[in-house]
Amino acid sequence: MGMIHANIQLLNGDDVVFARRNVIGEDEIRQIEISMLVDSGAIMLTINEEIRKALGLEIIDYRPSQLAAWKSIELPVAGTLEVRYEGRFCTTNALVLPDDSEPLLGAIPMEEMDLWIHPARNMLTAVHPEGPVMSLK
Repeated sequence: MGMIHANIQLLNGDDVVFARRNVIGEDEIRQIEISMLVDSGAIMLTINEEIRKALGLEIIDYRPSQLAAWKSIELPVAGTLEVRYEGRFCTTNALVLPDDSEPLLGAIPMEEMDLWIHPARNMLTAVHPEGPVMSLK
């Protein structure tokens, strides 16, 4: 299986809430659509500093993190984001990688949106095509 990318829409979560409350218009929600590497081995959503700035996200914490080469690093946590993919969404925070590092769609947002990597088709796809189903067991 090769590397899989998907077009993911990222929105500033605070802006989404303000729009729902009619404080700002829908057209004022800061958002971008980007191609992200789908990585079920990564736990969280990761974005880079450029994306954080474009969405106007605040740094809310710092977390010790382990990179793929087992290197430990402390990374900022930005939030809140709404993540959308093909009619599905989740709300989450994101680890912020330096500069223009490649963003990753990790296992937690994939699980919440009920998505998986289809090995034969080599693409991100819905587990339940009729709509997301949350496992409570």
